[in-house]
Amino acid sequence: MASNSNIKNYTRENGGRAFVLFLLFAIAIFNLWTSGIAAFAIVCILPVMGVMVMLAFRYKMLLFYLLMIVNYFLMYANRCDMLFLPISLHTELIEIMLIVVALIDNKEFKLSYMGNVMLFALFLWCGFCCIEFFNDICGLGMNFMIWFTGIRLMAFQLLYAFLVFCLYVSSPKKINNFIIFFAILSLFSVYWAWKQKNIGFNAYENRFLITARRTHFVNGIIRYFSIFTDAANYGINMASSSIVFFILALTSKIRWQKVFFVVTALACLWGMFASGTRTAIFCFIAGFSVYMVLSKSLKVIIPVFLIFGSFVFILAFTKIGGSNSMIRRMRTAFDKNDASKNVRDLNKEALTKYMKDAPWGVGIGVEAADVAPYHKLKLMMYIPPDSEYVYIWVRTGVIGITTFVVTSLIMFIGACWIVFFRLKNPSIRGVGAAFTCAFISLHLGGYANQVLMQFPNIILFYGGLTIVYILPRIENEWNEWETAQLEKQNKRKLLKLEKKRASRV
Repeated sequence: MASNSNIKNYTRENGGRAFVLFLLFAIAIFNLWTSGIAAFAIVCILPVMGVMVMLAFRYKMLLFYLLMIVNYFLMYANRCDMLFLPISLHTELIEIMLIVVALIDNKEFKLSYMGNVMLFALFLWCGFCCIEFFNDICGLGMNFMIWFTGIRLMAFQLLYAFLVFCLYVSSPKKINNFIIFFAILSLFSVYWAWKQKNIGFNAYENRFLITARRTHFVNGIIRYFSIFTDAANYGINMASSSIVFFILALTSKIRWQKVFFVVTALACLWGMFASGTRTAIFCFIAGFSVYMVLSKSLKVIIPVFLIFGSFVFILAFTKIGGSNSMIRRMRTAFDKNDASKNVRDLNKEALTKYMKDAPWGVGIGVEAADVAPYHKLKLMMYIPPDSEYVYIWVRTGVIGITTFVVTSLIMFIGACWIVFFRLKNPSIRGVGAAFTCAFISLHLGGYANQVLMQFPNIILFYGGLTIVYILPRIENEWNEWETAQLEKQNKRKLLKLEKKRASRV
């Protein structure tokens, strides 16, 4: 009886909250019964989301770094069967939460930073993808769920990354902290690849290798993939990341950061080789080629050209390092008779014949299982797209891939313009050049492999490009911040000298 009276007293005093909890419980059980574990999990997580929203108002940047961690480790968690929501929802929910918090509590956020060419280009791409809703060439009708699932992954996540970085990475200190955090995550991924090579794979990774044996065991060489989806994604990410940190090491004025970025860049370069992803070599070359133009300095162009020109020459025209399996694998990137390249060309030729009848593509979000067995475009869905650009081409047609290329070029050229003409301070120009070069490196990787829209690349590199568009607005603030950092560095140097002199007395 006592327990019943306690329940009555609690209900009387907390009637509203008790009713909400009961309602959530009832909805969760109903969804478990009718829709399965996914819908049940979504309802159960609502109270957690409420707590996270409350914490977000108080610890905004903490939530941003949670997004970075989730984004970076999401695919590894998926491999280990640790996720209970659709994969992309984990980052999308945090991004939407960050955007909503910033819009509600906008005192410390500068919404004006969002007005730039990159937003215009993203709106163009998202607008086209919205028009694709009316594409019914496969006879599926106006299927909102298929289209919405596709547009979230193909368009909205680009816009989310842009908005989050505009709002949360908009000061010199925050940009610097993001870069350091990015470097730490990259170093961890290199460590994990080293662990796979020298200690071994865990049970989940071995299970993955069974299904991916054809692509990850090539001529007796293992292609390591760290915590990423696959070796191609890992290798291209490492190539783009190493570009970022090499350029930052060249342009930073803070001594400890120069050392830290050099170490990180070299580690990422090792990770690129460990992946055995030959496309990553060309991504790396493309990134530094752009940097030589953006640097506007012969002092940079000549040594960079000599160092990386020698690197390419050794791989392409010599047999130096032939005893190393990773170098042997990368050297095949320069083989004109490579079998896998020929297969990709044949796939593209086959797709071209079918795509003539689908100028708007088969539809965003449409997969082979959605198309009727007798439909003429069904066969096309089974031809491997091999690259992100081909995947977008198949889903949106020649009109869509043209729109995507044009909007990507607008973003890239706009960033180049900012770095080349608008930024004066060498170190802030280095930050701009680093992310601009990484962006073109990633896109070249997306032309050859299906990695452009993969985790964790969107948030890292589209977010990084967003920073480039913020830099002109904060250059004066950057100069003040950098001056303060250099003063601290000089004080530490003087203290060390005084201690050394004192020790000699």
